[in-house]
Amino acid sequence: MTRKLCNPNAIPAAQRLYQYICSLRGKRCLTGQMESNWCGTTDHEINYLVMRTGRMPAIRGLDFIDNDFNGVVRRAVDWHARGGIVTICWHTGVDFASSYMQSKEDELDWENAFLQGARAHEALLEGMDRAVPYLRRLQHMNIPVLWRPFHEMDGKWFWWGRGGAEGFVKLWRLMYDRYTRVHGLNNLIWVLGFSDAPGDLSPWYPGDDCVDILGGDSYQGGAQGELYRKCAAIAPANMPICYHENGEIPSRRQMEEENAPWVWFMTWHTKWITSDEFNTADKLQEVYHDPYFVTLNGVENYIDE
Repeated sequence: MTRKLCNPNAIPAAQRLYQYICSLRGKRCLTGQMESNWCGTTDHEINYLVMRTGRMPAIRGLDFIDNDFNGVVRRAVDWHARGGIVTICWHTGVDFASSYMQSKEDELDWENAFLQGARAHEALLEGMDRAVPYLRRLQHMNIPVLWRPFHEMDGKWFWWGRGGAEGFVKLWRLMYDRYTRVHGLNNLIWVLGFSDAPGDLSPWYPGDDCVDILGGDSYQGGAQGELYRKCAAIAPANMPICYHENGEIPSRRQMEEENAPWVWFMTWHTKWITSDEFNTADKLQEVYHDPYFVTLNGVENYIDE
């Protein structure tokens, strides 16, 4: 049975992208790369891959960090025009107007954040809404987004995980309702990314009605078969499972040996992709020239003309 997006009003381009990703399950794996601006240009990681392999990833990872809303939109439009897939995360504080440090150090007023009429609740809604105009611009240009907010929540190192599983589920469902039903953002494919911290993941799962894809993050190397199985134990039938963030890129052989058929991987930026400590030039050549892994030039045209 083919899965459908949890948002029944999703734009056709998002529906087609989702069906394309679903069709890859157990057959092929999309390549992905997170960008940064730490080296003077947001193309540093992509340029490095081109230098090493002659190819670009299928998925470009972007981040609204440091309130880079316009920059992210600009690069998302460019990547989509090349035929690529866009994913966006958001490192920010509880005000949704700060940066990485605040994402680790801030504390939400969990007692009042979901209390109708409370100032903490209104502030939370106002903060979430900061991204809406920019996601809406992408929708107006018919660009679907793999939207991955509040990642690694179960690790509790970001503020959005320190309210425990119950608080996180409320937070996720509040954003889903706000973005989907209030603001009509119908270009988002909702991606839930767990960490590889020990413990039961199931209490952190917000529900089949507000998650389209789930996966896990790990920087420990290999194909992380155990993490894949922990994610698969939660996922409903036919839901794609992604290697949401990784350090070392898993090879096809590793994925087969560990029985971890991730539907995509997304390597983290800077040293995680450019250092031989994690991904050698030979490894990048092996993966980016293996027909099992889909690169930019192999992405199916999922855009409604």
